[in-house]
Amino acid sequence: MTGRDGKREANIQELDRVTIRFAGDSGDGMQLAGLQFTNTSAAFGNDVSTMPDFPAEIRAPAGSIPGVSAFQVSFSSYDIHTPGDEPDVLVAMNPAALQAHLADVPKGGTIIVNTDEFNEVNLRKAAYETNPLDNGTLAGYRVIKVPISSMNARALKDAGLDTRQIDRSKNLFALGLMYWLFDRPLEPTLRWIEAKFSKNPLVAQANATTLKAGYNFGETAELFPVHYRVPKADLAPGRYRNITGNEATALGFLTAAHLTGKTLFYGSYPITPASDILQELARFKNFGVKTFQAEDEIAAIGAAIGAAFGGNLGLTGTSGPGLALKSEALGLAVMVELPIVVAAVQRSGPSTGMPTKTDQADLLQAMFGRNGECPVAVVAPATPSECFDMAVEAFRIALTHMVPVIFLSDGYLGAGSEPWLLPDIQDLPRIETTHPTDPATFKPYARDPETLARPWAIPGTPGLEHRIGGLEKDDITGNVSYDGENHDRMVRYRQEKVDRIANDIPPVEVVGDEAGGQLLVLGWGGTYGAILSAVQRARARGLSVSCAHLRHLNPFPPNLGPLLSRFDQVLVAELNLGQLRLLVRAKFLVDAQGLNKVTGRPFLIREIEEKINSMVKAEVSVR
Repeated sequence: MTGRDGKREANIQELDRVTIRFAGDSGDGMQLAGLQFTNTSAAFGNDVSTMPDFPAEIRAPAGSIPGVSAFQVSFSSYDIHTPGDEPDVLVAMNPAALQAHLADVPKGGTIIVNTDEFNEVNLRKAAYETNPLDNGTLAGYRVIKVPISSMNARALKDAGLDTRQIDRSKNLFALGLMYWLFDRPLEPTLRWIEAKFSKNPLVAQANATTLKAGYNFGETAELFPVHYRVPKADLAPGRYRNITGNEATALGFLTAAHLTGKTLFYGSYPITPASDILQELARFKNFGVKTFQAEDEIAAIGAAIGAAFGGNLGLTGTSGPGLALKSEALGLAVMVELPIVVAAVQRSGPSTGMPTKTDQADLLQAMFGRNGECPVAVVAPATPSECFDMAVEAFRIALTHMVPVIFLSDGYLGAGSEPWLLPDIQDLPRIETTHPTDPATFKPYARDPETLARPWAIPGTPGLEHRIGGLEKDDITGNVSYDGENHDRMVRYRQEKVDRIANDIPPVEVVGDEAGGQLLVLGWGGTYGAILSAVQRARARGLSVSCAHLRHLNPFPPNLGPLLSRFDQVLVAELNLGQLRLLVRAKFLVDAQGLNKVTGRPFLIREIEEKINSMVKAEVSVR
């Protein structure tokens, strides 16, 4: 069917939600294509949720399965909480991408393959004995064969670029095709191309040309009988931007500095998946942020402690192995009672583990991974955008209670993204800090009667000289003390100081029946979206199921114990072998059950829903 302009008009089918996974070699630009599709969909007004998947190898052999990079984006016309259990559409740029991700595509799903890459060499690298496009492997799927590489080269034959430069643009041809298939505008990406390559007009023109070529191919080819439209989501009014968890974390720490009127110092050693925080904060040197790339993890936290001693906001960041290396210095911060924050973005371990995969197995390390009685506060965001709020909260607790705080994020949150409603800075409360100045009344370890926080004296203030260091301090005077009774008293002070934070944090909230019921699903960190979605589905089917999600892990919210006691059963879902469950069982004597996995991937909604069904003995089929 043709319109007045002579172009074919495909039928448009309206959908509520679509999940797309871009997959290809690590040099194929799948992260860029996925991010541009995400930003365009967010600007269009959809709710979005993403899950990048990076190869662990810096540069695995081209065309090999270990070198596959992927980006999953789910966009919808309603509020969503996960990037989707499975892709409706897989864009496979080579055989390895198909081999790595085919198992996740449901039967009837759409697979768009770059047929140019399905040659004998690449098939062998991907462990295919015969071509899956011809041998029946893809029976039951809707397969769209597109010679992306050659069509991209044809579109750019007169672009003035060499063969390698032309080949690097094929991700934008694929992106343009997906823009047409899902009725996305080209303009946001064209503006991005113009800005990104403003100093290289040949590359800018080539990328814009192939993006349009991919779009036009979708419009003119006879491969697609329909294309699809996902209407705008009904989001709360306000100004939004798409943001990753690590970007939100950096902005949260920057905001904490603004709210306190202090300089933010960030000392860090680069480590996946926390490195983005260092890169983000380094952009804000004009806002007074000081970033320091240290020679190792120990130097990074030592510098942060020094910054806090000097009256600044002392911050360091790492992941699991680095948190282990920081443990002794973190004990020093506990002993001298200085307000530092450690941002730990968890990944699969132990040791180097799977550095680009997510995990939640560092909770017990955050709680207890230091020598002696060494309590710190622990907070954990639940969504990428919530990383902003909990970063501010981490410094609020640290400064109010003069205690180190661990901000416990994870790789899924750090790299994932969603729309973020920009807060009005005027609505954010100031975080008050005070520094003593009177030598006549100053005592280094005198304590606030409410919080037990000791005074934060700025070095160089006349008459306020005092000892600092890892040896035990005498109560009040701060002199070195080896007296056992004093040590017992100081240990109990430091523990009670953390315990009293519970009086200064909000109660845990319940989605469902706060009065109690048959089952409560309890979680923390990046499991929030899958838990909430599973519980919402279960409740829609009439099951007596509720959920609660912890943002404060040490101390627990004061209402957690009474809340748990009101439910017949408690299920703790976490990406480890049961660390929060261990703490809950020990503290509240609740016979909590666990749903656990350590595959390096987040929970699927259906995994939690199936466990709910088994616990409430519901004979309900799960999609």
